[in-house]
Amino acid sequence: MDPDFDDEGWAEIPVPGHWRSHPAFAASDGPVLHRRRFETTALGAPGRRTWLELDGIFYDGDIWLDRSYLGDTEGYFFPHLIEVTEACAAAREHVLAIEVACSRPSDLTAKRNLTGVFQHWDCFDRDWNPGGIWRPVRVVETGPARIRRLRVACPEATPERATLDLQVVVDVPSAGNATLVTTLRRGATVVADLRDERPLAAGDNRVAWRVPVERPELWWPAALGDQPLYDLSVAVELDGEVSDWRAVRTGLRQIRMRDFIATVNGERMFLKGANLGPTRRALGEASAEELEADVVLARGAGLDLLRVHGHISRPELYDAADRHGMLLWQDLPLQWGYAGVRRQAVRQAQEAVDLLGHHPSLAIWCGHNEPLAIDVDPERFAEEPTPRAARRTLARVAAGQVLPTWNKTALDRSVRRALEKADRSRPVVAHSGVLPHPAWGTDTHLYFGWYHGDERDLPAVLARLPVLARFVSEFGAQAVPTTADFCEPERWPDLDWPWLARAHALQKRNFDRYVPPAAHPSFESWRDATQAYQADLLRHQIEALRLLKYRPTGGFCQFSLADGQPAVSWSVLDHERVPKAGFDAMRAACAPVIVVAHRPAPSYAPGSQLALDVHVVSDLRTPLIGGRVRARLRWPAGEESWCFEGTVEADGCARVGTLRLALPEDAADGPIELEVDLEWAGGRARNHYASRIARGPFGPNGR
Repeated sequence: MDPDFDDEGWAEIPVPGHWRSHPAFAASDGPVLHRRRFETTALGAPGRRTWLELDGIFYDGDIWLDRSYLGDTEGYFFPHLIEVTEACAAAREHVLAIEVACSRPSDLTAKRNLTGVFQHWDCFDRDWNPGGIWRPVRVVETGPARIRRLRVACPEATPERATLDLQVVVDVPSAGNATLVTTLRRGATVVADLRDERPLAAGDNRVAWRVPVERPELWWPAALGDQPLYDLSVAVELDGEVSDWRAVRTGLRQIRMRDFIATVNGERMFLKGANLGPTRRALGEASAEELEADVVLARGAGLDLLRVHGHISRPELYDAADRHGMLLWQDLPLQWGYAGVRRQAVRQAQEAVDLLGHHPSLAIWCGHNEPLAIDVDPERFAEEPTPRAARRTLARVAAGQVLPTWNKTALDRSVRRALEKADRSRPVVAHSGVLPHPAWGTDTHLYFGWYHGDERDLPAVLARLPVLARFVSEFGAQAVPTTADFCEPERWPDLDWPWLARAHALQKRNFDRYVPPAAHPSFESWRDATQAYQADLLRHQIEALRLLKYRPTGGFCQFSLADGQPAVSWSVLDHERVPKAGFDAMRAACAPVIVVAHRPAPSYAPGSQLALDVHVVSDLRTPLIGGRVRARLRWPAGEESWCFEGTVEADGCARVGTLRLALPEDAADGPIELEVDLEWAGGRARNHYASRIARGPFGPNGR
């Protein structure tokens, strides 16, 4: 912090950035000391105030200016504001010194840094440290009054009238009167222009008011309409002069959710989504184009919703979602187990509302992802656990789901209350992935075909326990990406499995169960098989969830859209955004209109009776009139055809018929192919299923 200190031997590091990206700190867990010399030649005029703005310190910061300690910061995703008027008036040349710390958690079941997936996730290198000054730093000047915070929310919006709830915190050095000027524009048209004179006390003043908008242009998700945006500015005037002002771009819409069924502006909507982790592991170094590209890719896959999983991203992501009509489920950066962080978590929940509340795309707040005090060690997936260890893990997870815990019962309840109090315009989910329970159950994470069971088990389980189907916010399977040089495929079959587990998320034990590497002669063969398995799982499980549309399912979020680092993960787009086979499968299953047959069993004995229901699922906002479904089932030396006609209601799911057939007793072994084809005035949809005839032990529904 000493201006006379000789820092010629220090490394230069880019800001914004993360220190691990610099060769000198590539293996460091910090803390890392930063210094910056600057001049304030144009600042310090009488009656003016000077401020240091730090948009993002990852995670703790201690700040000095010219030997004087200014204070500390905690929290990575929101800005920190410190007044430096006296220091900047006293001299022209200055030294800003920041000690940045991002300590590695010593106990992953009781973490204290609220960094979410950045420091504890099974999709990132376990040794990664996100520390650094990852957002811009600036010195700015205002008049005597400073707007410290601006919170904007739209609690009500109809074609006749909308309202914006505004709240500001204004800092003034002495008591007096001030005028708050609110201007709302749609393009060049001024929609609202309000002036409100208020008495202010010395220090921070919290002021709230409401802006009515008559006959508004409503913001809609892309599947339902257009995305008109309004420019809102708030200025504080003293004696007729603007002292400070803030501006945001917002949209007017109304979001509601009941039993996980959402409505937007009164229109019910089945939410088709995917989880989105950090666009890049070093998020501060992602470009605005990369952040927007993830939203565009999701929109192109037919998705309506992105769950910003276990973190808060950069402003460019939310701006892109507003423009492209992509709804967002926003997690706070709480992932798995914490201890002693309730007060800090509540504060950061309020900061999140201040930072993001004006975005019309933000539809749902979620406090905590999987509030289980567990240590997800990727290396434990490298080999089969002992029976005792497996039972112990299962018991710990089960207890965390059904019994009260500090994370789920105390921490998450406080965070939920903080979000609901700060933002009454959106639904709040206390935590994600907690099985239904009278006190705390929410949405579900159902990894059939990866962590448990068979990928075909999902429909039967949801039929027996429909409450699990309200909203499935995680499901999927890992697949090896096409861009997989990091796996060192030339070593096949002797890959470095433990290293791939720790650094690149690969879960070999699960692959051994579902897509065994030992069954394939080459890396390329195994890679393609993993992608085919993931694609089949996603296609059929998405179709199964869409068949339960509103009865009781409100939607789903597949896990996950894209990787932020080289990884063998659940994503359908790799770290270079090269699609896996699962991306096309997801896009087909998320088309606005699909035709779905009850999935045939893997194989049937000759003489088996088949009864396969056929459904049409439509997300169109108008009825599908005059639809015709043709189905053809072929087997060796035989085939059968069916035809159904009718109407499917708007935004509905209809059973159009049943395919009934008795396979011949003398049918030869061989493939069975089922094709279903829907045509209507507005388009066409197709689907295909494969099974086979084979002799052997069968149950009543095939093998």
